[in-house]
Amino acid sequence: MSAVLRKLPLSLQHVFAMFGATVLVPILTGLSPGATLVASGLGTLVFHAITRGKVPAYLGSSFAFIAPLTLYVTRHHAPGQAVTGLVSVSVVYFLFALIVRVVGFDRVRRAIPSVVVGPVVSIIGLSLATTAVTVDASTHWDVAIVTLAAAVACAIAGPRTLRIIPILVGIVTGYLYALARGLVHLGQAAAQTKWIEFPTFHAPEWNLAAMASMAPIALVTMVEDLGHMFVLNEIIERDVTRDPGFGSILFGNGLATLISALLGGPAETTYAENLGVLAMTRNFSSRIIQGAAVIAILLGLVGKVSAVIQSIPPAVVGGVGILLYGMIAAMGIRHMIEAKVDLTKTKNLIVVAVIFIIGIGAPQNGIAIATVAGLLIYWLLPDRTAS
Repeated sequence: MSAVLRKLPLSLQHVFAMFGATVLVPILTGLSPGATLVASGLGTLVFHAITRGKVPAYLGSSFAFIAPLTLYVTRHHAPGQAVTGLVSVSVVYFLFALIVRVVGFDRVRRAIPSVVVGPVVSIIGLSLATTAVTVDASTHWDVAIVTLAAAVACAIAGPRTLRIIPILVGIVTGYLYALARGLVHLGQAAAQTKWIEFPTFHAPEWNLAAMASMAPIALVTMVEDLGHMFVLNEIIERDVTRDPGFGSILFGNGLATLISALLGGPAETTYAENLGVLAMTRNFSSRIIQGAAVIAILLGLVGKVSAVIQSIPPAVVGGVGILLYGMIAAMGIRHMIEAKVDLTKTKNLIVVAVIFIIGIGAPQNGIAIATVAGLLIYWLLPDRTAS
């Protein structure tokens, strides 16, 4: 029991990191937030079982499917058809997992040079900058600054027992400050929820158009998954694309999406937000992520507790987001330095430039498009001596 209590704050950090984005997707698309939390928790646990606990990643709601989900759930009032579309997404994941296992990831990896990996890792963090600063922190800058300052101070100068939970310290400090400022409306949020709320599930309803609109998007999220794994490799200093293998990672993500679809949730994907927590705390235990998954399942069922977390002001989330997303961006730069990428070569400089601008500038699927653009430039330009 004492070991569980020691790990609880570490797991809570991951819950706070993923919560906002995970529940935002169902709010935008008309799906059930409760079902989404339950699905993300179960999906993460299944993912860890498939990857044998060797990939400390959390799986939450994918933003790539917001448009088709909104179309079928909110406009057509046909959530069952949306479920069918998501099932087709999981099938695409399974097919590509099989392809990777047959062909071998080494061949895939050789086709992706460090000059592409580095900036792709960076834009995963930088693409979230607008969310952290403009959407969240700007709502109340003083709250965001207090939150950020508390997290940074804890990580650098805090006692050893607190240095492993700087994100949680920042969130609690920012929350208490916001509460004192009268910016927390906990009573209203709690009054609108019951103690126990069971998710609303939807049975699949055959629809070819839904399948055709969602299945191709799986290619986008798989590229993002690959980018997230590159980030994770840099953080934990171990190549998870080799052990347990990218095929297992794809299969686990596909199975998580299938489970989520059947439970009435959105597609699942690995979360950059939680990678930022790993980079900050330097605690890579998969048990902690699994603990966060269990908490997410409970939150999906216990309405009052979920209401408390939902009452956290956006500025608090923005304050810790500045730190988390910035850590991911810095990891990409570190990767290029350690790989000794020569940016005095024009070809390398062009690859990095194009990836950065497309990845940050494209409003949707920018990471995937930027990755493809960088690979095309690298392999099609005549100079093949770049690192």
